[in-house]
Amino acid sequence: MTREEQLKFCKKCTKRELDMKIGLICNLTGEIANFENECKTFELDNTVVERIDDEEPVEHNQVIQKLSEKDIERFKSEQNYPKALITGILVGLLGAILWGTITVATGYQIGYMAIAIGAGVGISMRFLGNGIDQIFGITGGIIAIISCFLGNFFSIIGFAANEEGLGYMEILSMVDYSLVPSIMMETFSPMDLFFYAIAAYEGYKFAFRTFTEKDLYELEN
Repeated sequence: MTREEQLKFCKKCTKRELDMKIGLICNLTGEIANFENECKTFELDNTVVERIDDEEPVEHNQVIQKLSEKDIERFKSEQNYPKALITGILVGLLGAILWGTITVATGYQIGYMAIAIGAGVGISMRFLGNGIDQIFGITGGIIAIISCFLGNFFSIIGFAANEEGLGYMEILSMVDYSLVPSIMMETFSPMDLFFYAIAAYEGYKFAFRTFTEKDLYELEN
C-alpha cells in the first residue's frame, strides 16, 4: 500500500498521533504505518466520521480521482445522457424566453440572467441525468452558451415587435436570418462575454452527479 492509502485508515483511527517531524504515526509503535491491505489494530474514531462534511459537493475532478473503478462503472450504468440532454435543452430554451421577456419588459439587458440560465441548465441535467462522464458537463456548458445567445436574440425580436407594432411570430417570419450575426454583434458588449463565461462554467459544473465528503467516505468503507 502507498502512504496515501494507509493514511486513509490512520486519519480515522483512535490510535493516531501527530509527530511534527515525521507526520501522522501510530501511538502503539511510535512509527508511521507499515501495514498492507488491513491494519489489525485499527479502531474507528467516530468523532472524525461525525465531522465529515455531508452538505458541500466535492469538485467533480476530485470525485473521479477518489472513486474506485468498480464504483465508477456502477455510476456510469445509472447515468442517462439522452434524458439529461433533452432536459437541458428545454430548460435552456425556457431560460432564453424568460431572458427576452424580462429584457423587453424592463428595457434593460440583465446579465445575471445568463448566470441563472447556466445554473438552471446544469442542475436540471444533474437531477435527471445522474452523469459522471465529461460529456454531461461539456453539454451543459454548450447549452448554456447557446441559450444566452438565444436570450439576446429574443430580446432583439421583442424590441423590434414593439417598435413596429407587430406580433413576435410575425417578426420572426419576416427576419432576414443572414443578418442576425451582424445584428447580434452590434448589441454585443464585453460584459456579455463575462456573463456568458460564467453561464458556461455553471452549466458545466452543475451538470454532474454530486458527492459529498460523507458520500465518498461511505463508498470507501
